[in-house]
Amino acid sequence: MNQEVIAKRYASALFQIALEQGQLDRIEEDVRAVRQALAENGEFLSLLSYPKLSFDQKKALIREAFAGVSTPVQNTLLLLLERHRFGLVPELAEQFLALVDDARGIAKAVAYSARPLTDEELQALSDVFAKKVGKQTLHIENIVDPELIGGVKLRIGNRIYDGSVSGQLERIRRQLIG
Repeated sequence: MNQEVIAKRYASALFQIALEQGQLDRIEEDVRAVRQALAENGEFLSLLSYPKLSFDQKKALIREAFAGVSTPVQNTLLLLLERHRFGLVPELAEQFLALVDDARGIAKAVAYSARPLTDEELQALSDVFAKKVGKQTLHIENIVDPELIGGVKLRIGNRIYDGSVSGQLERIRRQLIG
């Protein structure tokens, strides 16, 4: 089975637990902390796959390293260790955070522009396009692409809204040829 699908199942289960216990904010914070800790300490994942360490030693390492996180998060980490899927933790974190954003009406977007956009421009894009995709707000990452000449190209999920000058020129070119 695809690793992304497996991670999504664990993330969904953790999300349900967070909702049932009313700890969505706390568990979201913990998941972000675990993701950051693993990203900054790549050796930790290698250590957990070291064959000379017993399962109990590995459990103790996880309990010690993540002593400050909530019980559901710690139990999820131990379950992943037990099932030899601890490497899924970064993907699980991404999937979990996507579920949280979706529940809060937040979508991630990427705005490509010829120059850096101001905070006001990003907010205006968020206000207009969030309604179009049925969300309350957009978290927009701005990427500067000088080839666009001007305007903005916005990607939200798998949708692309192209209001760039280069996109308009390409559409005109296709009309003239066709």
